[in-house]
Amino acid sequence: MTTMPKVTSVVMAAVVGMAMVSLAAGISGTATFYTPPYIPSACYGNQEQGTMIAAASDVFWNGGAACGRRYAVTCTGATNQGVPQPCTGRSVTVKIVDYCPSGCQGTIDLSQEAFAIIANPDAGKIKIDYRQV
Repeated sequence: MTTMPKVTSVVMAAVVGMAMVSLAAGISGTATFYTPPYIPSACYGNQEQGTMIAAASDVFWNGGAACGRRYAVTCTGATNQGVPQPCTGRSVTVKIVDYCPSGCQGTIDLSQEAFAIIANPDAGKIKIDYRQV
């Protein structure tokens, strides 16, 4: 039976731990928001889906495959000087119900209500981490 030296075990544990943290943090991007009415939507037509919703940009729209997926979104910082600290420290989970067309200003376009949970709406656009849940 072979045993790993203690230093190698510690290094491996640190690498695995760092990998787990980065997976939990998610993918970096930006978020903007849109205002009601939220219907019709590209995914659900005139079916109401509530207010914890979002539109996917080309980054992950994938021809509509993103419809119905849920994403946890967390504000990580400002994108402009207008609101230097826009984040509330909270996260929000949203359902993709729409498409944010080419020229979309963010990776994900949150409903106004969802955006307000994680950031000051006066910021308009924020840095985020997001991950599918």
